[in-house]
Amino acid sequence: MVTTEIPATQGVLLAGGLARRMGGGDKPMRTIGGRTILERVIARLTPQCSGLILNANGDPTRFAAFDLQVIADDVPNFPGPLAGILAALDWTAANRPEIEWVLSAAGDCPFLPRDLVARLHEARARENAQLAVAASGDQSHPVIGLWRVALRDELRHALVVEDLRKIDRWTARYPLATVTWPTEPLDPFFNANTVEDIAEAERLAALDDAA
Repeated sequence: MVTTEIPATQGVLLAGGLARRMGGGDKPMRTIGGRTILERVIARLTPQCSGLILNANGDPTRFAAFDLQVIADDVPNFPGPLAGILAALDWTAANRPEIEWVLSAAGDCPFLPRDLVARLHEARARENAQLAVAASGDQSHPVIGLWRVALRDELRHALVVEDLRKIDRWTARYPLATVTWPTEPLDPFFNANTVEDIAEAERLAALDDAA
């Protein structure tokens, strides 16, 4: 739950991927444990954020059942998650100008930590960092992180002028805090990339629902 010590934080769920390894379609719409992955992500982040929006390209009405504002990339040719983060920073500046921070999360990570926003902000403040990203075990998850809205013009320049695509190449330019979560009893950043992953997600959902 958001407390007064945690700055107001706009959440964005990144669902712009093409899901080629699943034969196309929207990965977050796959069902595990009787609920869509996206439902699980929304339920996990709603108590932690000051609001949620969804970044997705194509027809936004396919997400109408979730009652979230859907924003598309404004950088052409599907340049990847940085474009979704930029779209969220721009949307927040225009619609929630009082908010200085955006949390991005992958729309296909159904088991996100309940203390994600709190721990990222704590690390960012403690280390006087400009950005903060999540990790588990020895793997970083740069698509799941905190982004300062004021950096949006620098990010746009990197994307449009420099043709930069990798998140970690951009975050390397700034003081960065990394927060690591344990991978047992399950990795909170498990994401469903393949049909086989959906079967594993069913098993993990039972663990997560019982927690």
